[in-house]
Amino acid sequence: MAPYLGVFGDHPWLKAVAIVTVFLLLAWVFDRFISSTLKNLTARTRFKFDDQIIDHLHSPIYFSVILIGLALAVTLLAFGEPYDFIIFSSLRTIAYVVWTIFLLRVVRSILRIVAANEQRVAILHPQTLPLFENIALIVIFVLAVYVIFSAWNVDMTAWLASAGIVGIAVGFAAKDTLANLFSGVFIMADAPYKIGDFVVLDTGERGEITHIGIRSTRLRTRDDIEITVPNSVMGNTKIINESGGPAEKFRIRVAVGVAYGSDIDKVREILMDIALSDEAVCEDPEPRVRFRTFGPSSLDFELLCWIEQPVLRGRVLDALNCQVYKRFIEEKIEIPYSKHDLYIKEMPSGE
Repeated sequence: MAPYLGVFGDHPWLKAVAIVTVFLLLAWVFDRFISSTLKNLTARTRFKFDDQIIDHLHSPIYFSVILIGLALAVTLLAFGEPYDFIIFSSLRTIAYVVWTIFLLRVVRSILRIVAANEQRVAILHPQTLPLFENIALIVIFVLAVYVIFSAWNVDMTAWLASAGIVGIAVGFAAKDTLANLFSGVFIMADAPYKIGDFVVLDTGERGEITHIGIRSTRLRTRDDIEITVPNSVMGNTKIINESGGPAEKFRIRVAVGVAYGSDIDKVREILMDIALSDEAVCEDPEPRVRFRTFGPSSLDFELLCWIEQPVLRGRVLDALNCQVYKRFIEEKIEIPYSKHDLYIKEMPSGE
């Protein structure tokens, strides 16, 4: 480019304007032609990530070309110190900010693609995505601040030492919050339960998981009461997931006792008929009846059947119990109950 600048003679300002104009033209050419050509090439692939990279890469390269032209123009003008230092540091700061924004967008796109992929990393999924996006934002922002300060010849040693001391102090002050944070990450990664599952806590509460957050987990009981449990507690307690396992189906048990001397084959037949006639009871696995034990005053049977979801347990148990009671009355099968006989050994003497 230097031979062409000789046209302007000893006029550095004209040369500087010419350099800036040329680089503006180069930036425009990239914007209009090169960018569109690359987009046409990436549009032919079956991947979407390369299209996003081109979209994100467009702005930083466009502004970088312009900044290079400005830097060359300043070099040609040679303002002298400290003006050259201030101008070059400002240009580098702008470049660092532009490329930091690009890096943030690329990392966010990568995280979202990985989270949406069915064969993703176990710890990264749509629920943990905001956490990883925030971590990436913090890390990239800290690195960008360090690089920008270095561009202005600011010694970051004292700042880093102070940040380390502040970090330790904050860690001790917010240890409970950090415990909940890490427990929330492990819960989301290990996935012992998910939203919509019915769980029973070690303390006896039973309800549907409605929210899994970074700090806490919320579940709604059958009484429509919301319980919020810190993740540090959820991560260190025994949890029964009624919706877990290979299927969401849930087995219910209807215990009933009949009087001694009853026809046990008829009892089996009635209980099976009641289960098969209820639409809420699953056909696979099929219901079954078990003669459990000889009780103190009854023959104890148990009707075992499966329902599609644990949330149906109360309603189906109510319907089955009602049908058992009605059918036993119709078939004259006695359901024994506790009886107490009172014997009076001696009547008190009256006056």
